[in-house]
Amino acid sequence: MPELPEVETTRRGLGPHLEGHIVRSATVRQRRLRWPIDRGFEKRIAGAEILRLERRAKYLLVHTDRGCAIWHLGMSGSLRLVEADCPPEKHDHVDWTLDSGLILRYRDPRRFGALLWTGGDPVAHDLLSHLGPEPLSDDFHGDYLFQRSRGRRQSVKTFVMDGRIVVGVGNIYASESLFLAGIRPQTPAGRISRARYWRLADAIKRVLARAIDDGGTTLRDFIGGDGKPGYFAQQLNVYGRAGDPCPKCGASVREAVLGQRSTFFCNRCQR
Repeated sequence: MPELPEVETTRRGLGPHLEGHIVRSATVRQRRLRWPIDRGFEKRIAGAEILRLERRAKYLLVHTDRGCAIWHLGMSGSLRLVEADCPPEKHDHVDWTLDSGLILRYRDPRRFGALLWTGGDPVAHDLLSHLGPEPLSDDFHGDYLFQRSRGRRQSVKTFVMDGRIVVGVGNIYASESLFLAGIRPQTPAGRISRARYWRLADAIKRVLARAIDDGGTTLRDFIGGDGKPGYFAQQLNVYGRAGDPCPKCGASVREAVLGQRSTFFCNRCQR
């Protein structure tokens, strides 16, 4: 699933090719995504100037002079720029034809993504209004996590994966961050000290920043906006490495299930 670094990579890759350009027309071949694409969408976007691209959590916000398109890549979605004569394939559901002659094409084999439109502030949209702070912002730090965790019995891993607490810390990045912080993922969130939460917040920032710099995690269904795959998967310490030696102590990496998601950790290094 495309996570925060993959969406940020997409934003950075597409931004220079979209901002300041006009959407000449839009073609919707499949409206039945996670939520149906509104039948008036093509008319709303046609002729609009793209002002800027932003990211909020895993949502890509395409601001225009008429409103804002809210894109979510779901489990298998990707956005890429193609030449005008590039024929669409089976899972290519949406095209935006730009005044540059290029086409912004949305592909989504599983159709769990979404393309929505709002004429107001997208941050106030029902999908975004309840979200927690961005993990790379100054609002996210150890004191914040410590205060929000008091009295909580859920595992610390599911706690930091809750978008109402902090956005964009998906399964891969939660496992990697907890490993760097030396915190066992099963530990109840309410039992972790303030000092350890400062280490965890710092680890989350470092892991996500490195993933963004490296182009996102290479997963089967994701290709970056520039057509290049990400490379962060080559640097994973524990995720997907059950049975392999821990890069710190050499003990076998273990696997468990938390919140119906696979979790990877070192039983020696994480307490």
